[in-house]
This record gives sequence, structure tokens and C-alpha cells, in this order.
Amino acid sequence: MTYTSRATFLLFILLVSCKPESSTENVEVEKTSNSPAPAAENRYHFSQPVMGTTFQITCYSENESKARTAAFEAFQLAKEIELVCSDYTSKSEINRVLNTPRSLTVSDTLAEVLGFALIMAKETEGAFDPTIGHHTYNWRRAKAKQKLPDQETTDKAKSLTGWQKIWLSGDNVLHRSSDNLRVDLGGIAKGYAADKMLALIKNHGIPSAMIAAGGDVRLGDAPPESDGWKVGIKNLTTSTAPANKLPYVILKNCAISTSGDLHQYIEIDGTRYSHIVNPTTGLGLTRRVSATVIAPTAIQSDTLATASCVSQEYANKLLSKKTKIKLLLAEKNSQTNSTNFPTIHQQP
Repeated sequence: MTYTSRATFLLFILLVSCKPESSTENVEVEKTSNSPAPAAENRYHFSQPVMGTTFQITCYSENESKARTAAFEAFQLAKEIELVCSDYTSKSEINRVLNTPRSLTVSDTLAEVLGFALIMAKETEGAFDPTIGHHTYNWRRAKAKQKLPDQETTDKAKSLTGWQKIWLSGDNVLHRSSDNLRVDLGGIAKGYAADKMLALIKNHGIPSAMIAAGGDVRLGDAPPESDGWKVGIKNLTTSTAPANKLPYVILKNCAISTSGDLHQYIEIDGTRYSHIVNPTTGLGLTRRVSATVIAPTAIQSDTLATASCVSQEYANKLLSKKTKIKLLLAEKNSQTNSTNFPTIHQQP
């Protein structure tokens, strides 16, 4: 499941008081110092494959059993969301409902994700569009074949794209104006899952936690004895820097997402195309750009990072306004950030 086969840049969580993490399917436990410390300072790390990427949980808890239980339930929740939103499997709810009558009651989860996706589509004037599924499918084939889709194929996909073609009414009823629509929720589902996972972990009495879902990071309370989580940003201007030399911001109780084409792209006939597809053209972006968005929730940062890459006009809107949404826009040799973007620190 990917909105435009979205494989966003990795945002590194840097905790300088701890040694580097190793990825593990179970749990990594670390103390913040060598001296005896309160149980609340025990640090736990979990990771599992979900939604075509690796989801990671880092949290601080008074005991391992509590942390394990919370992490297990959080990963299970993410997998349940994947079964609702994935466009890769015919068994997912979103694919099943699109092969049924034009009006159908859907689950609370699908209604919530689609409802917010449509709000974001309207807000971004279509730069983020959940009905881009046919373009996404065509672009996956183009990448595999190293050949652009022909004009007829692109035009047919365009006729079946447009967020106004679907809408929700009371009691979770999904309506669509056309048959053969394809919905791609990959640009929103990871952020949605990260938000829900953090809420679940907090309900277990663990407020200091971090969820990393590919390029989307959801942050809870700050780690013990710190001002926040140090989040290193890897974008077009820092792509060659090692992890321990990345510039970083210090954040808590918010979300941060980065989208761009550092790793996911194809070159056809001498032109570089991003994995991020423009809903208007049906082709991958040819302008090299990355967007880092900080927002109150990951469902917001996830969608708006993609939209800011697709639409320069929308990116300029975010750059010029002081809102709860903060943007860092990077091109090959320069970057611009909104005036409310937090201080970017440099590693020594």
C-alpha cells in the first residue's frame, strides 16, 4: 500500500545519551546511565514490518512486561489498519468496497481515514488525492518495465481520478459517482496508524513514546530528563551526511514527516521521475524536491508532506503562514522553511 508507492526519507531519532539502536523483532532495553536509575528511565525498542516498511516503537516504562504488552497491541492495531487500507491485497476493505454497489456502509476505521483524506484533498486543492490509485498502479508498472505509460492509459486513469468522485454521508456510508475507481491510502494510512498506536501506548500508562513508520514519526512526551526527542532530518540538502552528522530538531507531542525522491525514482529516456505521482499529469514529479512537515498529528504531517512536494503553490502557502503546520522545503542546493519552523541544530 503506497500513495504513489511512497517511500519517504528516513527521519532518524537521535538520543545522544544512549548508544546506537540495533533493529530487533523483539526488544532492546537500555539504561540512560551506568548508575542505578529509576525504573521509569528504562528504555525499550521494538520493531516489526507493517505496510511495506518497518514500524518502530521506542518508549520509556517502569517495566519490560508493560512495554512489551503495549508494543504488541500497537503493532496488532497497525496490522488491522493495513487490512482496511491496503491497495495491495484484494482482501482489504478498501478494495472490496470499490467492487460493490456505489453506496455502501464501511467500517469506522475506513470512514475515519477516508473522511480525513477528503478533507486534505479539498485543503490542498487535489495535490493530495486518495483516488489516485490508477495512476499509482500505472507508475508501478512503468517502474518495473522502465517505460512510461502510453497516453491512452494515462488519459483513462485521469478520467477515473478525482477526489470529488467519492464522499461520505452519515452512518459511515461511502458513495462514489463512478465505477472502476481505485483508491490509494498509502499517503495517509501510515500517519493514521502512528497516531492510533501512540494513543494506545499512552493508554497503557506510557506517555513517553515514539512511533516511526517509514518517513512518518509520531512523538509523545519527552524522554526522561530531556527537553524532547532529537529528530535528525535527511533530505535533498543533507542526503550525503551520515546519521550522526544530520542536522536535527527537538520535538515532543507532535508529528514530523518527510517526503521526497532521494531513493525512490526511475530514469527513462534521460529524465528522472520521482515515485511521487502528480494527480494532474499521472506521471512522477520531475522537479527534485523534499518536504518536511511538522504537525500536531501524523495523519496531517503524512498527507501534507506529499502535497507540498506535488504543489509549489500549496507549499508556498504553508511557508508564508504562521499556523500549527510547519514546513521545511528542500531542493538540490537550497532549502526554505516557514518562520515558525523550530530551530535546526547542527551536530558537533
